[in-house]
Amino acid sequence: MLTALRRLAGTWVAKVLFALLILSFAIWGIGDMSRGFGRDTAVARVDGRAIEMEEAQLSMRRELQRLSRALGPQFEPDERVRAALARQAIDALVMDRVLRIEADRLHLAVPDEAVRNFVFSIEGFRGMDGRFSRAVFEAFLRSNGLTEAEFLNFVRADLQRQQLTGAVRAGAAAPDALAKAVLRWTQEQREATLVTLRTADAPPPPEPGEAQLRRYHENNPEAFSTPEIRVAAIAVMTAARLAEEVEVSERELEAGYDQRRDRFHRHERRLIEQAVVADEAKAAEIAAAWRTGATLSDIERLATGAGGQALSLGLLDRDGLPFPELAAAAFALDAGGVSAPVRSPFGWHVVRIAEIEPPQVRTLDEVRTELRAEIAQEKAADIAFERANRIEDALAGGASLEEVAQRFNLGFARIRTDATGHDAEGREVALPVIEAAREPLLKAVFEAQPRAAPRLRETEAGFVAVDLTEIIPPTLRPFEGVRDQVLEAWQADARRRVQEERAAALLAAVQGGKPLLQAAAEAGLPAREAGEIRRDPRQAGAVPPELLAPLFELPLGRATMVPTRDGFAVGQVTRIIPADPEAEPAALRAVRSELEQSIAQDLELQFLSALRARADVRVNQALLDQLSRP
Repeated sequence: MLTALRRLAGTWVAKVLFALLILSFAIWGIGDMSRGFGRDTAVARVDGRAIEMEEAQLSMRRELQRLSRALGPQFEPDERVRAALARQAIDALVMDRVLRIEADRLHLAVPDEAVRNFVFSIEGFRGMDGRFSRAVFEAFLRSNGLTEAEFLNFVRADLQRQQLTGAVRAGAAAPDALAKAVLRWTQEQREATLVTLRTADAPPPPEPGEAQLRRYHENNPEAFSTPEIRVAAIAVMTAARLAEEVEVSERELEAGYDQRRDRFHRHERRLIEQAVVADEAKAAEIAAAWRTGATLSDIERLATGAGGQALSLGLLDRDGLPFPELAAAAFALDAGGVSAPVRSPFGWHVVRIAEIEPPQVRTLDEVRTELRAEIAQEKAADIAFERANRIEDALAGGASLEEVAQRFNLGFARIRTDATGHDAEGREVALPVIEAAREPLLKAVFEAQPRAAPRLRETEAGFVAVDLTEIIPPTLRPFEGVRDQVLEAWQADARRRVQEERAAALLAAVQGGKPLLQAAAEAGLPAREAGEIRRDPRQAGAVPPELLAPLFELPLGRATMVPTRDGFAVGQVTRIIPADPEAEPAALRAVRSELEQSIAQDLELQFLSALRARADVRVNQALLDQLSRP
């Protein structure tokens, strides 16, 4: 046998087989060497210029930080928000590359002196002397997580963009014919007679017969039917549930405490009241009044009279004040103290210290329980993604949802519920999560498809899997059980029909030649006159919003009726006051300016869209999806 094998090894067939075997190991063998072959590591490319994951992640973090600062602690980016922010971050970086390519093609350059002059011209970077303040500039960089080089690069890119788009925007012009037509349309005023008929004001209808109620019940099944009920098994994996399995070591507690030291070591804070005015002399008068016992309300009146404002800034530490000079003045005072006027780019400030909250240090022992729960939550969130893959594998392998829930410690329940979380009798259905997460869970149940295998998906409530077993369609409730509701609905409908008939009769009378005021008086209905009505809903006054647009579509003397939220309204145009562009030059200039800005914006958007369409933009969807994950 061995001799035969040796003889075979020397043939050309064996040599070809060995060559193929070696080649297969080279391509698919140890370490899966070809796995990265040909794979692009860039999230996107623009004409071959790469946007790497690190740059995209930095842009994404900055956008998250910006929203977090704007929205406060309540901002919690869920899956959809992160996906939208990831797409927005990539779009911004793509447009940055597109504009750089066009700038290079046109040989546009922004000299260092132009960047310097632009930065020095920014009002927010000026100190008390009205000149550029290095301290204010560095405070801005720290608060936005930027280095000086990064910020200057942003400025340079923005100036390049202004050169490109400024040339396009410069071509925007609003001709007089257009500006005057828009002014006539927006500034036209009308006067009208109005009659409003509320459903609740209609006389009560006669008592209906049993047959009428039963017929109404049958003709309006959607009002008296049970809601759709879904029968499902639901499993939920949350970080809070997984945190019960997590152990947090003493070393992790100490490291976590060091990372959060700023939170547990709170600096001195002061309750600061502030007045800001443009004139130093007025500021000095306000400071003197404050020192002699004036209240914040008194100071607010003084500041408003001087063209400024006064308000309480709340509890702030030294870093919470925007200007170092203002912080120095505020933190040099005792409780109840009032500062001398302090100048900033916004004017002259006077501050009063209403209260001083001393620094507070919470030791590790004091925050141990809170910190342990927080770290456990963070570790649980990491575990959740790893476990989600195992759960998906188990479900794909044929395990039932209940078996998977038991194996992986998931919250589990079998429920019969409508879209609001109630059963057929109106009782609240118990779900396997905290109350705050009911809405996303119910949404998952009503998005599930019948006979579809359960799949794990991430929601605001955590990872959720739904096995929908039955859909019970709405059914008409027996008349005897809902008779009171049927009677109430019939009465409301009858009242509304009465008011509709009254409104129709008024409209018919006006169309027959009577003024609405006369027709309303003859019908015993109150009417009122409304004048100086404009198309702008904010200037419509007492006109029902549903009636405003129809009034401006009518010729003089004509009337119309519309349904409103609580009944019907009838209106007749009694006077049309056209706008005269020649008599309102200031308004015409404002309209022309708005039109030119709108046209310029449209031109810029079309220009940028054309540049992007001309560029070879390629987005790696897999890496974009990865960018949106927490």
